[in-house]
This record gives sequence, structure tokens and C-alpha cells, in this order.
Amino acid sequence: MGAKEPEIEFKEISLKESGGEMLTAQQLSAGPAISAAARISLYSSAEWETFVEEWAFHCLPKLYNKVRKAPGAHDKGVDVAGFRDAKMLNGVWDNYQCKHYDHPLRPSDIWVELGKILWYSFGGYYKPPREYYLVAPREVGMSLSHLLGNADKLKEALLENWDRYCRDEITTIQSVPMEGAFFDYIQAFDFAIFKSKSILEILEQFKTTPNYMARFGGSLPKRPKPGKPPDEIKPEENIYVAELLKAYGDHLGQPVSDTTALVAEKKLNDHFKRQREAFYHAESLRVFVRDKVEPGTFESLQEEIFHGVVDISEAAHVDGYARVVAVTQTAHELPIDAHPLAASTVGQDKRGICHQLTNDERLKWTK
Repeated sequence: MGAKEPEIEFKEISLKESGGEMLTAQQLSAGPAISAAARISLYSSAEWETFVEEWAFHCLPKLYNKVRKAPGAHDKGVDVAGFRDAKMLNGVWDNYQCKHYDHPLRPSDIWVELGKILWYSFGGYYKPPREYYLVAPREVGMSLSHLLGNADKLKEALLENWDRYCRDEITTIQSVPMEGAFFDYIQAFDFAIFKSKSILEILEQFKTTPNYMARFGGSLPKRPKPGKPPDEIKPEENIYVAELLKAYGDHLGQPVSDTTALVAEKKLNDHFKRQREAFYHAESLRVFVRDKVEPGTFESLQEEIFHGVVDISEAAHVDGYARVVAVTQTAHELPIDAHPLAASTVGQDKRGICHQLTNDERLKWTK
């Protein structure tokens, strides 16, 4: 008999203890957070297409004079093109080939795409791109990654696979054999232009766009402290300041021509200073979120405040000053927990938004 097999050993099943963290309501309703890269790896073809367009629209214009997409079946190997000069495809340009597969990109997935670049640049349809980037939701597989890191081996592998993947797939109007002048062109071609762009690189660029949080979640960075209002009234303050002066005049029973007339009225002067501080608070919030959230987000907060105070504004008050106090106090206490900017908004912002709405002639203090 052979050696005796060891006995099966059993052990008790136990769960690891938690690290002592409390389960939050958000975790309970939404489950564990999923990284942006993991989300992208699960994208459908349509979701990937939408994300690529958002990324190209927001990020690539920072690198190029012009960015264009070549949709349809007759793209001649061009997908998202970034142009560095007015010559477009006949000048300096980069190509971003954004492919969607349910697996990491394999060499067999991209041979025909490389073949198109070679054939159509050989034919004079465009100059070869300066850089050619492969971008895919599940990245580039190990085999393709090794080839992209060695231009000579990439060329050799393409030559070996030309007849199988490229010869009859580049165009529907003819076969493209690798021979003659075209073969010489491929031999002299710089295969080092073919590279990959990782999803992490794409996401680092995308983080700077207003679409990032709407697509992947997260929170706004810490907000800088708003600066104090300047001593001099700025042109952008003229409308709401004029409305405040009318409200003060209504309260005093006599016109208040300018802010110097408030010096003798301490209560009103102090109130005026607080309103300017609130206005600049709201302006700082508007500027802070401008490039961090989707367009219209701050305006939707203004809309939320408007609908929360408009009935108070239109109610009867003893005078315009009393209306200002009632409306801004209502705004200060208005719950905005469901709004995307709630965590970055304080009471002074909400008071200041009332004066922004006055600037837009949506609120008035005197009738």
C-alpha cells in the first residue's frame, strides 16, 4: 500500500469582527462604495460611449486646439482626434481609439485598427497621428501591454497577423495585401506611436470636470473662507444695494439716497453690513462650485431658496425693512438637505442668495 492520505481537518466557521466603525444610513441604503474605475469596468457599450464623450468634451480641449469625434463605420481608423493646429488631420494630431469589450484588450482586438491607420495614412487620407492611444473600460491585457512596450515586436506581430485580421477587414471595397510600396511603408513606420491610456489616467483628468461627482459620487473639497466685502460698492452690487436703501427709506419714512445716510442709523447700518457679507458669502459659493458640479447646480439652489421665501416676500409687512428681515430669516432656516450643495452651504449663503435674487429682479423689498 502507498502512503496514507492525511485526514481532513475541519475548523469552526467564524466571521471577522468589524473594525469598530458605525454603520451609516448611507452605507445601509447604498451598500459599500464602488470605485470609479470599478464602475467603468461594468459599463455597457452605451454607457462607455457617453462617458467617453463627457471626458473628451471636458478634458481634451485643455490639451488641443480642437477636439472632434469621427462617428460611424467610415471613420478610417480615427475615433476621438485631438488637433494641435489648424491643419487638422494633415497637421499634428493625436488619436484616441476608445474600444469597448467585456475583457481586457487583446492583440486580436486591435490589429485591424492599427491596420487602418497604416493603410489610410499610406493612402494620403491623413498624416499619421503623433500619438495613438488605446482606451478601454477594462484596460489593456498583459499580452497587448507587452507588445505596446516594444515597437519592434508590435510591428512583427502585426505582420504575422495581417492576412488573418487586416487584409480583408480594413475596407469593404478592396483587399489590402501587405506588399510593394505599402509593405515598405509599414517597415519604415514608427510603431512607438501606439500606446495605451489607463482608466486611472482618464479619471485623474475627469476629476477636474463638473461631471465627475454626478457620475461617480464623492464630496466637494473644503471650501475656502469667503473674503470680507470691499469698502467700495462694486457694480455687481448696485441693484440689491439700491433695493436695500429703498427698504430702509420705507422703514424711516424718508428716502435714503446713499449708504452714507445710514451712518446715523446704527441698527440699519449694521444690518446693511451683514447683508453685504451675506451677498459675498453667496458669491464665493457660486464661484467655488462653478467648475466642480454640473452646470445649473448653483442656479437650482437659488431656485430652491426662491420658492422657499417667495410667499413670505409677497405677504403683508409693516415696511420694506421688515420684509427683508422676514425673507432672509426664512432663507437662513430653510432646510436644503436634499440639494447637492447642502454640505457646502451655510446660513449666510442662503441669506446672500436672497440678494442675488434681488439682483435678478426676482425679489423686491418695497411694493
